[in-house]
Amino acid sequence: MPDIIILPIKPTQIKSPVQKTHLHLNAFTQLYLDDDILVIHKPAGLLVHPSPMDKHEILFANQLAKNLIQQKVYTVHRLDKPTSGILMFALSSEIARDLSNQFSEHRIQKEYVALCRGWSPQQGHISKPLLYQVDKKMERNKQTSEPQSAETNYIRLATATLDQPLNQHEQQRYSLIKLIPTTGRKHQLRRHLNHINHPIIGDVKHGDRHHNKLFNDTFDLHRLYLAATKITFTHPRTQQAICINAPMQDDFLQTLHKLNMPCDLALYL
Repeated sequence: MPDIIILPIKPTQIKSPVQKTHLHLNAFTQLYLDDDILVIHKPAGLLVHPSPMDKHEILFANQLAKNLIQQKVYTVHRLDKPTSGILMFALSSEIARDLSNQFSEHRIQKEYVALCRGWSPQQGHISKPLLYQVDKKMERNKQTSEPQSAETNYIRLATATLDQPLNQHEQQRYSLIKLIPTTGRKHQLRRHLNHINHPIIGDVKHGDRHHNKLFNDTFDLHRLYLAATKITFTHPRTQQAICINAPMQDDFLQTLHKLNMPCDLALYL
């Protein structure tokens, strides 16, 4: 009988399973529609459009929007894959140009709600220039420039405690906050909250992995707790101010309920 040789397994050979956001397609809903504009609620975990970074994905918000109204749609802004909430499309190239200009000139106001680590101040303003983060796979030839100005206002809406030991603390603190960015840099809200030591729960890139794991284990749910809940813009054709609100996704609300935080969206508008 031949000798059996047992080779030691190096720690680097063992990888923890990657946590993925469960995509709830029933959360893809129409919020507003006229002859020029479609606004939908994008579920967490859904890409806005195809990306070389996620070649395995087969579902995209722009395609679902097209199927929803049986008409071509034009993407005018982005929403990160793990973020849920308001996403707007134009229904013609003319309207798309106008809305894109409004976004680039910061004339469109967006509001978000986020669940973050710790008890934040009651309100505040974050002014922290951000260096553009080059994607090594998609932007190999792009040169990094000087840091861009980035401004975010925030208001604390509620606080909660969780009776779970972590990092030598028997009880953990969390805040629900409204975020009102006045600039639109890449991952601005996620990076700004991390900058003030209140990272968003579920943020695997800019957050706190210990608290992310605690939420995964405690609530059996993995997602980025960031939602785009309100948008205000000028309608390109009528020149009227349009304001659209979106409820938070059910899984977000369920976690708030378990934390004994108020779940009424009216409190956050």
